[in-house]
Amino acid sequence: MIGERKFAQRIKKLRKNLGLSIEDLAARTGLDAEYLEALEHGAVSPALGPLLKVSRGLGTRLGTLIDDEFGSDVCVCRRADRSTGDDTLRKARKARHALAFHSLGAGKIDRHMEPFYIEIEPDDASVPKTLSGHEGEEFIVVISGTVEIVLGQERYLLGPGDSIYFNSVVPHHVGAAGPAKASIHAVIYFPA
Repeated sequence: MIGERKFAQRIKKLRKNLGLSIEDLAARTGLDAEYLEALEHGAVSPALGPLLKVSRGLGTRLGTLIDDEFGSDVCVCRRADRSTGDDTLRKARKARHALAFHSLGAGKIDRHMEPFYIEIEPDDASVPKTLSGHEGEEFIVVISGTVEIVLGQERYLLGPGDSIYFNSVVPHHVGAAGPAKASIHAVIYFPA
């Protein structure tokens, strides 16, 4: 998985290769130009919704933005090779990193799904949960801990071995329930 600094540089390079200004990309994505500028400088860590908008605005797959290298059509991910620290794409919630995404499809060309192993730090109970939606579908299997899924007006608590499959256009939030860290496998499908 590409580190956040390389990720920011890749977005900027793709935008410039297309001859787009920050304002052009903002118009294509519906995101604020200031947000996109901060993203290109590595000052913000995006959630999946904005990442999808950026990838579409650049005319590329989400995987192209976050993969560190391209390879064959077969992809094997070994647990021992899973990246840590700066080598993962993290989603910020307030001042800390709450979700660490580890791509399980890096190197697979022309994929239509984005498989991830995601480590989830506990949410700050004093901060309201923010729901966000994006096109596509998500399938999540809990590996460890207890995971809270807020899906529209519904709330689900899932434990190890439990799964959920939903349309991700419905505003949702995925977080660790309680004070312990949790982990999941998630497969996200974005329609072409």
